[in-house]
Parts: sequence; structure tokens; C-alpha cells
Amino acid sequence: MSHSPLKTRLFLAAAALAAAIPLSPLPSLGQTGQTSGGEACESAPPIVTADIQAGIEKHIAEQVALGDGFFTVEFEGRDLKLKLVRVHLEYLASLGPRNHFACVDMASDDGQFYDVDFFLAGDPGRMTVTETSVHKLNGRPFYLWEQDESERWVRAEVKDASHALLGVVSGTDRFEFRYQATLPPLQDDARCWIPLAGSDAFQTVTVKSTTAPGVQRVITDEDHGNRVLVLDLTPEDGGKTIEIVYDVVRTEKSAYPGDPEEAQKFLRAERMVPADPFITAIAENAVAGRQDELMKARALYDHVMDQMSYKKFGEGWGQGDAMFACNSLYGNCTDYHAYFIGLARAVGIPARFAIGASIPSERNEGGTDGYHCWAEFYAEGKWWPVDISEADKFSALSMYFFGHHPANRFEFSRGRDLVLDPGPATGPINFLAYPFLEVGGTPQRVPARFLFERG
Repeated sequence: MSHSPLKTRLFLAAAALAAAIPLSPLPSLGQTGQTSGGEACESAPPIVTADIQAGIEKHIAEQVALGDGFFTVEFEGRDLKLKLVRVHLEYLASLGPRNHFACVDMASDDGQFYDVDFFLAGDPGRMTVTETSVHKLNGRPFYLWEQDESERWVRAEVKDASHALLGVVSGTDRFEFRYQATLPPLQDDARCWIPLAGSDAFQTVTVKSTTAPGVQRVITDEDHGNRVLVLDLTPEDGGKTIEIVYDVVRTEKSAYPGDPEEAQKFLRAERMVPADPFITAIAENAVAGRQDELMKARALYDHVMDQMSYKKFGEGWGQGDAMFACNSLYGNCTDYHAYFIGLARAVGIPARFAIGASIPSERNEGGTDGYHCWAEFYAEGKWWPVDISEADKFSALSMYFFGHHPANRFEFSRGRDLVLDPGPATGPINFLAYPFLEVGGTPQRVPARFLFERG
């Protein structure tokens, strides 16, 4: 399959959607000329993702003003009252002249988390929404998208979907990966820590290029072996960009041998995964009657999957706080796996954390949906990979994700409470995926953007 340059037609495969627009004949954004089928394309102003974002945010704001502070969507015979959480910038796409797609996260008034697909029509500043469709509830999709025999994108039922359509690439995956970030304005000297992905038995990594401001050095944390790029910055570096470009070959991971003595250090408590009697009581109850460690681990895996809901709502989620997850029973991948790791350690099963990105399986270029994390536990002399948040989204894959990580993953770093030299004034880093920036000793958020292209 041929590929257009990276960053063009982001998420076009999924974005073709219900209109069943053929993928191949679409012109480049704003292009005037002929399609591959020989028909003349309608001339239209060039469209960029910022135009689509502005169009969808304007529509939502107008509807909220008319709806007592909520955006209302009819779904399964009732009206959902929603508020905007974020627009997925990595999924914005132009489907052709004056036809566009946006994917939006929204939270309901009863605390549920919805993924809503929007189709828009029109020019910049004058876009109108032509169709709205609820795609996911708390991370679980109601439908997927696949190409039919005519290479048109049509809805597919989740229960009949292949592993590839559900996000799993078996065997080996190869891709170029771009890690990008832009520094905010800096009012003082600053320091930034960025993960540098490395090779291991399951991924071979080549750094093609590194672009970063400031004085650079590479350090390694002693506990986990992570390589980290450290930037010493001045106010003049504010607003500058960071980009690391990798070539990655990744293989599917299943259970693999591990050193039993080395595994014992993964029984230790961490700041956000403490040794807590309440978590211990839950873990002991979940594994009651099971003697085999593998059976115990599966019981804990099932407990987390049964009890947790994938929601990014309110405050507290996303920190990998096992106590928050235990008490709230919702969160994202960090919370799912912190809870599992805490439960496993409570009954003597070593468990550890890693973080990186999940590479979409249904398309060959574009953006990823931020970071993703996963875990491993140690039993019967082996490390067993698990991904409970993904298993919770796709029940058909619950067996697969107990003992496997697919090939379409890219690991940045592993472990929690990373102790670095030099390290942040605020102490060990909770986990390292996005850049960790301190300005005058105060942490400041730096969003990151991840792009990929299979070759």
C-alpha cells in the first residue's frame, strides 16, 4: 500500500464513515483538478484541522447556549445532556471539498463519558453539522469502521469484528514514529525531561533525528534502565519545538522468562500504589480458594475489568493512583493498571508498569490518541503481559489481553517513581510519557503529539 506524507489525511480511514465515501478518489485538501476516476473536483478553500476544530466548537457552543448549558444528543430513545471535554485533534479530517469529520469527547450530566462523531459541511467559518453519531460509551464502541469489497468505509458490528479491526496487530509491526511537543513561554530558567525509547527483546528502535532546544544531555535511571533526554532551558527557548523521529520494529509480546530475584523488587509499594489494608482485603477476597498464582492473577484481572469503568471525568483520574481507582472505580489506563498492580502485589504477585503509545491498526498513518500504558505480572517463572483497559473496551479480546500485548505498541519508559540525576525539584517522576517540565522549580504541563506512518 502506498502512503501519502505523514500528517496528511489524519484518520481518513475512519473518517470516511457512514457516507461511504470511497477512500482512493479523494483529492488532497483544497485541491482543484481531477479525481482518480476522472471527474472534476469542486473548487473549495483550503481546509486545515484548525478550521474543522473551530467549526465543531462553534456548533457545540451554539447548541449549549440553546440547551440550558448542555449539548443535547438523542440516543437510544432519550436525550443525552452533554458537555464538551475535548476535540480529538488527531482525528480531524477533510473528506473532500466542503465535507469534514470530527471526533469529540463529551461528558454527560450523570457522569458518563461519550465519544461522539460529527460530520460537517461548508467552508471555514461557515461550517454546519450534517450528522451526529454516538460512537462510544466509556471507551466501549457501539460500532467500528471497515472497508467493504468496493473499498468503501461502512459500519461494522463490534461482535463480528476481527482482531485487527479491534486494534490488534499480530506478529510484527513496522512504523516511523514522531514524538512532538512545543514548549510554552518561559519566564524563568527551566529543565525538561523527555523519555528516549530504547530497544529490547520486543522492539528494535532507531533514532532517526532529534530536534530540541537548550543544552542537551542523556541520562539513565538506575532502577528501571530508562534513557531520558534532559534539556536545560532559558526564557529564550520558550515556544520552541521538540521532535524525536524513530524507526520502530515491534513484535507481539506473550509470556517470557524472567529472573525470580529481580522480580521481587516489583512487590515494593510506590507513592501511588501503596501497601494498603483495604486493597489487600479486596485482593484476598478476589483470589479466595485459588492456590495457583496464574489463577489468582486472572481473578484480579477479572475483578478490575468487572469493577472499573473507563471514564476521564472530573478530577483525580489519569495519575495511576491505585487508591483513587479503588474508591472511584473509574479512570483511564493508568488507573486500571495501578489498581491491578496494587492488588497483585497485595497477594504476593510481582507486577510492573510501562507506558508508551498504541499504534492504530485500522490505518497506516496519522495520529495516536495520546499515551497508553499496560502492565505485566510475574508467575511461574515468567512475565505475563496484560492490558485490562483495552480488554474492558472489547470483551471479545479479554482472553487475548491476559497474556499478550499486540505488535502495534511502542514503549517509551517503564516503572513508576523515576529517580533521575539531575531530577526534578519536586521529587521522583510519577511516570514518563509526555515531557516533564519544571520552570523555576514548578511543574508545568507540556502536551505532546504522536504521529506515525507504516512503511
